[in-house]
Amino acid sequence: MNKIKRRSFIKNTGIAVSSISLLPLSDLAKINKKKLRTAHIGVGGMGMEDLTFMSSHKSVRVMALCDVDANNLKKAHEMFPKAKIYKDYRVMLKEMANKIDAVVVSTPDHTHAPASMKAMEMGKAVYCQKPLTHHVSEARAMRKMAEEKNLVTQMGIQVHSFYDYKLATMLIRSGIIGKVKRVRAWSPKNWGYDGPAPVGEDEVPSTLDWNLWLGTSPMRPYKEGVYHPGNWRKLLDYGCGTLGDMGVHIFDTPYNALELDIPKTIKNKCRKPNGFGFPEHNIVTYKFPGTKYTTDKFKWVWYDGEGAPKTHKDFRLPNGDTLPDQGAVFIGEKGTLLLPHFMQLPRLIVDGAYKEFDVAQFPELGEVIRDYNEEGKWHYHQFVDACLGKGECTAPFSYAARLTETILLGVIAGRFPNKTLHWNSATQTFREKEANQYLSSVYRDF
Repeated sequence: MNKIKRRSFIKNTGIAVSSISLLPLSDLAKINKKKLRTAHIGVGGMGMEDLTFMSSHKSVRVMALCDVDANNLKKAHEMFPKAKIYKDYRVMLKEMANKIDAVVVSTPDHTHAPASMKAMEMGKAVYCQKPLTHHVSEARAMRKMAEEKNLVTQMGIQVHSFYDYKLATMLIRSGIIGKVKRVRAWSPKNWGYDGPAPVGEDEVPSTLDWNLWLGTSPMRPYKEGVYHPGNWRKLLDYGCGTLGDMGVHIFDTPYNALELDIPKTIKNKCRKPNGFGFPEHNIVTYKFPGTKYTTDKFKWVWYDGEGAPKTHKDFRLPNGDTLPDQGAVFIGEKGTLLLPHFMQLPRLIVDGAYKEFDVAQFPELGEVIRDYNEEGKWHYHQFVDACLGKGECTAPFSYAARLTETILLGVIAGRFPNKTLHWNSATQTFREKEANQYLSSVYRDF
């Protein structure tokens, strides 16, 4: 099979953009004032949720559906029988180029950038699931493409638009706990795999196009239950581990609230690499440049895997309360803010006791909502409205790429257990040259 470097892919797509003459999204929106015509790449699992919430907006018209799994495609097509169906997103984008305005990408992580870049080349608005990309080089390329073509974009971090997280952001920025010294965040989920790589090969189901599922990733034999439909997050070639899954959600609020940029150093305490799966337990420490909301020496620590987090004084709660299953704590100069994940209000802790705070100081938040079906659609509807010229997205690729890059640097640090990596954002390289090979990878010609 022919292969190309991702950096070559990025360079080539940049050249292709200059030669394509298509209407910019702003003009497309003017043409379709009442309807946004969408195409969906990946409609199983989270893709089905994306399809359901996106289409719940009264101005959305679902035009095309694409999935490499015929079972997923069949269920989605039953919901939208008038939509065109495809198993290859490249064919879909080519054939539907003049019939769609926006593309929703809900595939495994390794296909996020190839599919999104293809859509953006064509001047389409893109809603892409988190993490934005599988590699740092792709995140930078997607941000650049979106900005150069002035496209409406949104990363699928739905809780970014939920009441609790917006409230936590406002509380932190109000100075309620003073400048933040550190954040500790955790998830006991285990999207890692410490076992050996599988051996042998199983027959590919007749309903699955294995070549298209692999896409730009290296060719390997199909093994039942190892990759598709659910376990790809655990594996180096396709996912980004627990940090790339839950970490994006839980890190989003601290990252946004504190106006963080790219970290200076990253260290991952984990097992030695096995060349196939992500570590099942990680403790990732980031050190960032200070901002107006943090102290000069600010750090963020992530814990994942069964039993996470480990005991630490920062996790002690009043009244002997136990930590929520997942969440984050902001440690400030004047107190602590606990933010559970998810659909629980943040809690203020001062001098070892819970303290009340006045939500009325943030009237723009409206009433507290405790309905996932209601809150769940906000992030999607925000994207649709922005495409139709009625507002802006709060997680565009200009923001999402920086958040994703930060997360991916922690993922790369897992290749070098207990070693501090020094990142130079300007040159886009590590001081430790051996780590730079993981900023991109080889694209398979499929």
